[in-house]
Amino acid sequence: MAFMDWGKAQFIEIIEWLDDSNDVLAWRFPVRNQEIKNNAQLVVRESQEATFVHEGQFADTFTPGTHTLSTRNMPILADLKGWKYGFESPFKSEVYFTNTRLYNDLGWGTSNPIMMRDADFGMLRIRAFGIYSIRVKDSKKFLKELVGTNGVYTKDDITEQLRKSLISKFTDALGEAKVPALDLAAHYDDLSDLLRQKMDPEFQTMGLECSKLFIENISLPEEVEAMMDKRTSVGMMAPVMGAYTQMQVADSVPLAAQNPGGLAGMGMGLGMGVGMGNMMGQQMGGAMGQMAQAPYPAGQAAPAPAKTVKEELTELKDLFDSQLITQAEFDKQRSAILSKHGMA
Repeated sequence: MAFMDWGKAQFIEIIEWLDDSNDVLAWRFPVRNQEIKNNAQLVVRESQEATFVHEGQFADTFTPGTHTLSTRNMPILADLKGWKYGFESPFKSEVYFTNTRLYNDLGWGTSNPIMMRDADFGMLRIRAFGIYSIRVKDSKKFLKELVGTNGVYTKDDITEQLRKSLISKFTDALGEAKVPALDLAAHYDDLSDLLRQKMDPEFQTMGLECSKLFIENISLPEEVEAMMDKRTSVGMMAPVMGAYTQMQVADSVPLAAQNPGGLAGMGMGLGMGVGMGNMMGQQMGGAMGQMAQAPYPAGQAAPAPAKTVKEELTELKDLFDSQLITQAEFDKQRSAILSKHGMA
């Protein structure tokens, strides 16, 4: 009785794959020292395909469903084995299950910076990374090109090869697109589509399909990012450069007052602070235009217009009210202004 049970156990009656993993792309049904019984049941679940291999040659492939194995639904295998009138005895054959579901969020990225030529910054070293999704589209081609005789084939067996291919194709796509470094962020979708087009032939040769491919980020070297930040800061300061210059001049007046000789040592007196601020606050283009129209020989600067006693005293009063000079300095300079205008 025990001998009969052992002999019966050598014939396979149900062939199926209960996959509870998330990373197996192909699995070989164990048939070592066993034979498949006539009219055995083949159960292929959704997102699976089953392919028979006889002595190294591909035979029939089955899609999802429950199949009763017979010469009627196994024409290729029947021809390989020479079954002309059906088969009654058990037979040997390898059965490979492939997982045809979508594998999402596979990552890719540059392990080392890649070079790109940019019109603004010259040669740049950049890094990039993103995600992509694959599925098995042609089971026989996938088994032939990648799986071979492996009993189990996982996504980890292929992702490193795909990552290297993606980096190579990304470098080509970046060179063809000729997108300036400052505009890369606005062209992620275009670059992703171009990269997917370049990778599609390679996926097809492996029996795979790339369902989605995205570039998530392209980063520039830190020194280039610092330069871009500086350029942005300068652009933000341009509209208020005149006011900023006036502020700097005003801040320098108290420092000048601490020097030996005080503010009197400054070339244009105490009125220079406010006067210089007003002058620097003007647009450079307008100032240069006025100088070009001045009726003086080339190389000879026009003299500054003389100020009235009221203007000088008003400027002096503004400095005192702003607490930029002391009472003693105010009295001293007021006397000097009145004396200069013959009003002492």
